Amino acid sequence: MSLNLTDITLTYPDGESRLTALDRVGLDVPKGSLTAVVGPSGSGKSSLLAVAATLITPEAGTVTIDGTSTTGMTRGELTDLRRHKIGIVFQQPNLLPSLTAAEQLQVMARIDGRSPSAARPRAMELLDAVGLTDQAGRRPHQLSGGQRQRINIARALMNDPTVLLVDEPTSALDHDRGAAVIDLITRLTHQKATATVLVTHDRAHLTAVDQIAEVHDGRLTLPAPAR
Repeated sequence: MSLNLTDITLTYPDGESRLTALDRVGLDVPKGSLTAVVGPSGSGKSSLLAVAATLITPEAGTVTIDGTSTTGMTRGELTDLRRHKIGIVFQQPNLLPSLTAAEQLQVMARIDGRSPSAARPRAMELLDAVGLTDQAGRRPHQLSGGQRQRINIARALMNDPTVLLVDEPTSALDHDRGAAVIDLITRLTHQKATATVLVTHDRAHLTAVDQIAEVHDGRLTLPAPAR
């Protein structure tokens, strides 16, 4: 398994008591597969994604990424793991206004201590994969919402991650653009062989995912396969 969550428990302070966000959650996401996580607001979806991204350390349980347990890792080791093994697609693209589409991707190389210019071929390869080669020189204000979200996805793949975590990618898009983005994520998951987790409220476009996990009150269940 490329991503494995085992018996994850996470609580938050709630007055004099604690609120359980995740209750002994277990999830396996194989390489090259897409798992959609659905559930109402406040059910624990975002907490699950944050734990999988190693942004939050659970009180109990184990997160294993590409065969490596994160238990006991230092903050620096977790940062390094995220940089090389995890791609995160945030709900809002948060593109830098002054950078072109290609430069949005190239800047990821600088964060990793590499030359942005040397990373341009990789950036162009990913822009081609998301169908935006002809938009490489455009800045965010010159792009549609759907195009900005596709750049967001390409940017998350820039460092060739093992695990891809996607947070509500269709929330600001209309039905047709939302469907196109989900189709793109599905295709890239298979092409790039990532273990992908997609958190979404929108069940309308999930016919092609490999499994659907439902979260209610911090507990996760896996109904019958989506296909």
